[in-house]
Order: sequence, then C-alpha cells, then structure tokens
Amino acid sequence: MSQQALADAVGVTRQTIIAIEKNKYSPSLEVAFKIAQVFQCSVEQVFSYQ
Repeated sequence: MSQQALADAVGVTRQTIIAIEKNKYSPSLEVAFKIAQVFQCSVEQVFSYQ
C-alpha cells in the first residue's frame, strides 16, 4: 500500500504518514485506530511504545 493510499484511507496527509513512519510524529488515538483498522489488526500490532 502506498503512503498516499493509506493517508487517503485514514483521512490525513501523505506528509503525516511519512512523519509517523520516521517516528517524528505520534498519531492521535483516532488516527492510530484508523491505521490499524485499514490493516485489519490491533493497534498494538501496528504501534509500540518504547
């Protein structure tokens, strides 16, 4: 899945997805749950807290 496709599915910009991938931005709970929903998995499978 492209960054743009994920951004469109979640309702954020491509730049937001890039920032999340580079650990420069922590998504809101709503965005985190939407990303997990797109991939049909739990938030814990997509994100981890160090």
